[in-house]
Amino acid sequence: MSNTKLISTSALAKKLSMNKYKLDELLLAAKYIVKTDNGFQLTDLGIKNSGKIEQHVKFGKYIVWDENIKIPNKLITQGKEFFSATRIGTRYNLSSTKINMILSEMGFIKRYLNGWTITSLGTINGGIEKEHTKNGTPYVEWDESIFKNSTFLSIIKDVKGEVEKEIDKSYGSNFRENFPAKHRSTDGHMVRSKAEILIDNWLYMAELVHAYERRLPIEEEVYCDFYIPIGKIYIEFWGLENDPKYAKRKKIKRDIYKKYNFKLIELTDDEVFNLDDILPQMLLRYGVQTY
Repeated sequence: MSNTKLISTSALAKKLSMNKYKLDELLLAAKYIVKTDNGFQLTDLGIKNSGKIEQHVKFGKYIVWDENIKIPNKLITQGKEFFSATRIGTRYNLSSTKINMILSEMGFIKRYLNGWTITSLGTINGGIEKEHTKNGTPYVEWDESIFKNSTFLSIIKDVKGEVEKEIDKSYGSNFRENFPAKHRSTDGHMVRSKAEILIDNWLYMAELVHAYERRLPIEEEVYCDFYIPIGKIYIEFWGLENDPKYAKRKKIKRDIYKKYNFKLIELTDDEVFNLDDILPQMLLRYGVQTY
């Protein structure tokens, strides 16, 4: 519990992509809070489910929650239509297996025996976990927001071979013009620096499937340097350390990785030239063994 991050109801609503009024309704329905003449009050059940009272010097008392609090599925689903992987696949002429593979690669679900369980990122993005009545196998359904998820739609187009121009707003519209990918790595990736060649080649020789400049599966349009699907691990190489503009972008990017609790490996110039000693240890922290 010491590592639990507590956030206000307003912040929780923002993280769950809903307005605070709707979240208040859900918390009331779950009996986590009650409404009184003095505003919302925590119940014993709310306290049991991570609710806590904090004191602000200026604004007084307010309620905070574990940022990963679980709202009962039966409350979240009221008034919503949910779609299975099969129904989603039908819309794009893809199999349910392919849809689940895409959602897994995005970090929204993870495999569990013969089924799929939801991750915290999947919950934030409108998924709910269910069980097959006959055998208890878990699976995940999605609300209509999945059809508007830009990362999901982009991967669907890639899978179907539909190519469209990519714009990376996280670096500015002219980033790719100013820093063209002109270095070819061993596995054929065109990368933007000699340091990225070393990283890409190391991953390839370690037989780790990886993507280069993959978009993060979030609302913000941000791209990582490398992504390793097997562990849902992102790698960032930080160059240009003495550039103020670069330092600002670096801070924004690091804050985003922290916001979504993504697994991140950060590499500096010195570490890039010592990958054999550095990367295996960093990967092992996230359960990926090499060599």
